[in-house]
Amino acid sequence: MTQLPILTSLVFTPLAGAVVVAFVNGRAHITRWLGFLSSLLTLALAIWMFLRFSPGVAGMQMEERAPWIPPLGISYHLGVDGVSVLLVALTAVIFPLALLSSWESVTEKVREFTALMLLLETAILGTFLSLDLILFYVFWEGMLIPMYFLIGIWGGPRRSYAAIKFFLYTMAGSVLMLVAIVVLHLQGRSFLGIPTFDLLELQGIRLPPSTQMWLFAAFALAFAIKVPIWPLHTWLPDAHVEAPTAGSVILAALLLKVGAYGFLRFGLPLFPEASRSVADLFAILALIGIVYGGLVAWRQQDVKRLVAYSSVSHLGLVILGIFALNQQAIQGSLLQMVNHGISTGGLFLIVGILYDRVHTRMLHDFGGVARLMPTFAVVVLIVSLSSMALPGTNGFVGEFLILLGVFRSDWRYAAVAVLGVILSAVYLLWMIEQVMHGPVRARSPERLVDVKRRELLVFLPLLLLIFWIGIYPRPFLVRTEASVERLVTRVQERTFPTTVLRTHVSKFADYAVKDSNLPTYPRATLQPEEMRGEGR
Repeated sequence: MTQLPILTSLVFTPLAGAVVVAFVNGRAHITRWLGFLSSLLTLALAIWMFLRFSPGVAGMQMEERAPWIPPLGISYHLGVDGVSVLLVALTAVIFPLALLSSWESVTEKVREFTALMLLLETAILGTFLSLDLILFYVFWEGMLIPMYFLIGIWGGPRRSYAAIKFFLYTMAGSVLMLVAIVVLHLQGRSFLGIPTFDLLELQGIRLPPSTQMWLFAAFALAFAIKVPIWPLHTWLPDAHVEAPTAGSVILAALLLKVGAYGFLRFGLPLFPEASRSVADLFAILALIGIVYGGLVAWRQQDVKRLVAYSSVSHLGLVILGIFALNQQAIQGSLLQMVNHGISTGGLFLIVGILYDRVHTRMLHDFGGVARLMPTFAVVVLIVSLSSMALPGTNGFVGEFLILLGVFRSDWRYAAVAVLGVILSAVYLLWMIEQVMHGPVRARSPERLVDVKRRELLVFLPLLLLIFWIGIYPRPFLVRTEASVERLVTRVQERTFPTTVLRTHVSKFADYAVKDSNLPTYPRATLQPEEMRGEGR
């Protein structure tokens, strides 16, 4: 452990807040304030971590390690690098805004709602920061329970169906991933000679191509369901539509990113040869999702369902960038995860405000809202332009980097992906035209009052980030550059036959023991270049 365990404090501050909320039997407004202050304290720790993070360092920073179950090689190991730092910061930003947005919309079981939201924050932060596979799996599964109850208790009319569908889909992929984790542990024990679930140690082993493919498939299924990649997306619209506004914001802004993060943190570095082999397959699935999500979103009459299907399209672009397997595209995907969390989270907040006013989400029930809510109309326009990737907004930077990197990989994929950018402008402008302009069609137009001070406070940080990243993205890109470069180098490195490699490693170790003049090397770090000397 470091002297100041900033990452542990960051992960477990929301959990401590949840415990306080659960056991303090106070009024609803006291419970809300306790939860909100806990999330603000977490945000302060995340800002401190973000400022302490050293750009240009490819490895893990601020690592914290302690034995957990030593006989099995399970440890408590946290760390942050360029792959996770932006997502951790995004998590800390989104949760206080989500809690603030539910101030008036959630009026029943406020204490339970607040405690579950804080538990969910701990699980998401732990997932982004865990470097032990078992610890990661605990946090990964821990996300299911709070979200299941958030949808099932505070959701819409079909909340039970949506919650069960969400749970079953995610659990199906998670069980297979657990089996793969155990097999990877056994392979690592055979190669390294010690039991371990540590990600950094397991990255040093070489697996046979067939084993890599099977293990990658198990991990990839869990991550693909969580993203979700077409055709595993069918749980997403139901979960989004039935979840309360805060739940939809967390689901779109954070939970979907956990799947894409899983590919970058585990799929690519643990199974580089398998990742290269299936890159085209995932690119094609991503392209189908981009076009399909955009077309289906265009045909929706429910505003919330429209935004839900837009996530299928936008996350398809993220996956396409990841499997382009070059630095520009992956950096763009990382930044676009953050951008999607800001813009789509903002869109769900917008839908929540409209629903709180007139209790409908159907496009034909609105019209002329800009005349009745002018400040709100400005917010809607800015967030929508961000989602369309207009130059000067955050969405443009991420999508431009992805398309540039994909073009370098295969220009045909980039040409198809551009259709998704065009479709996003089509369905979002169509939504704005239907809701904001034309005659007022709301049944109770007097209830369409402009945004309140609390609602404006929710949007201000998102608007600030939209223009900050759009105009000056360097503070975000510079923190991802070194880690992404190392990841790409690992995935693109030359493949060596595993059986031959392990034979040479064993022989070298035997020689090292017999001849004290020869240097000894840990088996996990021995590189092929070191095995080309004389006497082999």
